[in-house]
Amino acid sequence: MRDLVVAGAGPVGMAVALHAHRAGLDVVVREPRSGPIDKACGEGLMPGAVAELAALGVDPRGHDVAGIHYLDGLGGGSGVSARFAAGPGRGVRRTVLHAALAERLAEAGIPIEPQPVRSVRDAGDHVEVDGERARYLVAADGLHSPTRRLVGLESGRPSGRRRFGLRCHVQQAPWSDFVEVHWSTRAEAYVTPVDDDLVGVAILTDSGEGFDEALADFPVLRERLVGERTRVRGAGPLHQKVRARAAGRVLLVGDAAGYVDALTGEGIALGLAQARAAVACLAQDRPDRYERQARRIGLRQELLTHALLLATGSQVVRRRLVPAAERLPWVFSTAVNQLARPIAVTS
Repeated sequence: MRDLVVAGAGPVGMAVALHAHRAGLDVVVREPRSGPIDKACGEGLMPGAVAELAALGVDPRGHDVAGIHYLDGLGGGSGVSARFAAGPGRGVRRTVLHAALAERLAEAGIPIEPQPVRSVRDAGDHVEVDGERARYLVAADGLHSPTRRLVGLESGRPSGRRRFGLRCHVQQAPWSDFVEVHWSTRAEAYVTPVDDDLVGVAILTDSGEGFDEALADFPVLRERLVGERTRVRGAGPLHQKVRARAAGRVLLVGDAAGYVDALTGEGIALGLAQARAAVACLAQDRPDRYERQARRIGLRQELLTHALLLATGSQVVRRRLVPAAERLPWVFSTAVNQLARPIAVTS
């Protein structure tokens, strides 16, 4: 009987497997997709995420990110910047991050089985995954996690704003070492340097419209994007509620554990911290401790994201957000660095 089955070979699922291997657990990863897995995301790693990856021996190629720069989407004013106090973050293509983690799994001899999790049964002292016995199952299979549904932790359709993300890459040299966040009255555009000759452009919107239609809200940015574009990827609706993050011997991590919004850009850092916490609980045979740990780990991000979503639901607030941050740069810098610092995990 294996100690652990991990559903999903995204960055968080592979981090779970690496932590489990280090803890002496016999682990296997289930992932039906082959090759580097891509998805629509901003691709900016906060300093805390860079530190989490380094602790696992993972150092993906990318472009250093000095901080966050908020700008008026129409180009009025210079905006406001906040440097990361904990050291640089990094812009990394999702496929590059996947390849770096997959290489570490291969070096550790952790198998990846090319199949999904189709059935789960909690047998009390173990869990049966597709009829095979394991001590535990960790679901890291994404925003619309099939495993979450299988174990009854889905919480139905969330109320409130239905937000969607769109992302492409543009073949040109980055013009800034900051992640730029351009604000319009109905969307945000995130520009992340991910290599010396490549920038990622992600747009978050309520409307579910196409990339070019959404980009029209940002005329200055649109004119600046002169290189060849890759295909556009989409994701959403972003808000996903869960009844709980654990059910017996099944734990949820990353986007599978519920998601509020990509506004704060902390998704990978949060997922990596959850991965570390989940394995620490399983290594102690105390899965019951994970729910409290996961709630505490995500508290600051959830509170700030909910507050920003509530405030920016108003077009008046959206128009005034960047000017307000310009007038109070220390408040903006404090908020950015609260999100950028490493996430502590305690037993």
